Order: sequence, then structure tokens, then C-alpha cells
Amino acid sequence: MTNIVLFGPPGAGKGTQAEFLKEKYNLVHISTGDVFRYNIKNGTDLGKQAKVFIDEGKLVPDEITIGMLEAEVDKNKEAKGFIFDGFPRTEAQADALENFLNKKQTKVNAMLALEVDDEVLVQRLLERGKTSGRVDDANEEVIRKRIKVYYNETAILKSYYQKKDKYYGVDGVGSIQEITARLSAVIDKL
Repeated sequence: MTNIVLFGPPGAGKGTQAEFLKEKYNLVHISTGDVFRYNIKNGTDLGKQAKVFIDEGKLVPDEITIGMLEAEVDKNKEAKGFIFDGFPRTEAQADALENFLNKKQTKVNAMLALEVDDEVLVQRLLERGKTSGRVDDANEEVIRKRIKVYYNETAILKSYYQKKDKYYGVDGVGSIQEITARLSAVIDKL
């Protein structure tokens, strides 16, 4: 089983790349953002709770996120592996993911981090906001706050996975195909 944590700040292209990688390697893509948006759109209790945090550019609390992730993995018992997109975001979440996967007799094989300059991220998100309908992509102040939250609260995971020799930084600027090729080069060596 191949399990990849796809990492990077908002707007780095994680969702786009996950779509190509899931097809190429026959993996299941679990995007916490997509799961949150589904729950928000459908007005579930979880969605209502998550919406408050997301609209403010804050991280959704661990217990909500982890429970949701476990349910998504359990729905895909025959998977050849998973791409975790938007999770983990903290060391506590990374430990929870490791523990959960250990119970399933598997592990995280690598963290692939898309590295993109902040100003490029802001412009990408503002452009996406014109068509996505996502409130958090339409406001530059919220976008900058999300990027700051990413660096303050989640960048610590770089060290976490470096200590385990599982961190791979990948240039996230270029054509979609170029970035996919860079990511594939890493996955093919795992």
C-alpha cells in the first residue's frame, strides 16, 4: 500500500496534482477540504461546525478532522493506497494518522510538499475565487491569513517528516504536467 501526504500552502495545487496522481497510481484521494465542503453544503452538524473555522481562515479542530478521515479510509477497504490532501496539519494529527494506519498494518510512505512563493499563491487563489464560489478564495485578507496559519501551524510537519526521512520538497511552479512529472519521479523511487 502506498500512502502519500500531499502538502503545501493553500493554492499550491494539491487538489489538481492529487487528481493526476490518483489516476496514475490507482490511489484514493482524500481531501479534507472536499469532505468539509460536502458537509457544509449538506448542512450536517460537522459541516456547520467546520464552516465557522473555515470562514475565519482557521484550522478545524483535530477531533472533527480525524474522525472524518478515519471514516473515509474505512469506506475504501480495497484501496491500493491513499493520497492525504490537507491532512495532517499538526504533529498531533500526524501522530494520530500514524497510529490509525498502524492499526491497518500500513504507514505513510512519504510527504510530498509543493513549494510555491506566497505572492504566486495569493494570485492563484484570487483567480480560483472568481470561479470556485469559495468565500475563502475571494478575500485577499483571508487568503493571506490562511497562508500565515499554514506557516505558523503546519510547517512544523516538514521537520516531523524530515526526521523520519519521508519529506520530499517539490517545486510547485510550472505547468501541471511538469509538476506531476516531478512528483512522479519521487513516488517512483519509494
